[in-house]
Amino acid sequence: MSIQIGDTLPNVELRVMGADGPEAVNTADLFAGKKVVLFAVPGAFTPTCSAAHLPGFVVKADEIKAKGVDSIICTAVNDVFVMDAWGKAQNADNITMLADGIGEFASALGLELDLTGIQFGKRSKRYAMIVNDGVVELLNVDEKDFEKSSAEAVLAAL
Repeated sequence: MSIQIGDTLPNVELRVMGADGPEAVNTADLFAGKKVVLFAVPGAFTPTCSAAHLPGFVVKADEIKAKGVDSIICTAVNDVFVMDAWGKAQNADNITMLADGIGEFASALGLELDLTGIQFGKRSKRYAMIVNDGVVELLNVDEKDFEKSSAEAVLAAL
């Protein structure tokens, strides 16, 4: 069963790129006391994710933060080096690129996507959440495309 509105995010240790290299972060710490927009993509550098999904949040970051959001976090089942390189390639300076390297977070959320049939392995479904102090206030999961989880959809919900 997937996470629902009103649920608290599971505490999982993930990775971000710090000034001195990869750093472990706990989701409980990332979301504690903050209003956060979290969105997930099936994979860094993939067509829709790179051409439209992440760029929408890059362009709308200031508008989203102006609505009282403390941080915007993008996650994918990729390693920290890939997430860091993708963020740099997309000029995502205002977005935390959160690496769910082995898919533990996606699985704990119940939002895992099995793409082994096309040699992609286990990934994350495409979704967006508004999370307030670790509690899910909005959950938009896309089955196709990225209409529900787009920056525009999140902005409209704020």
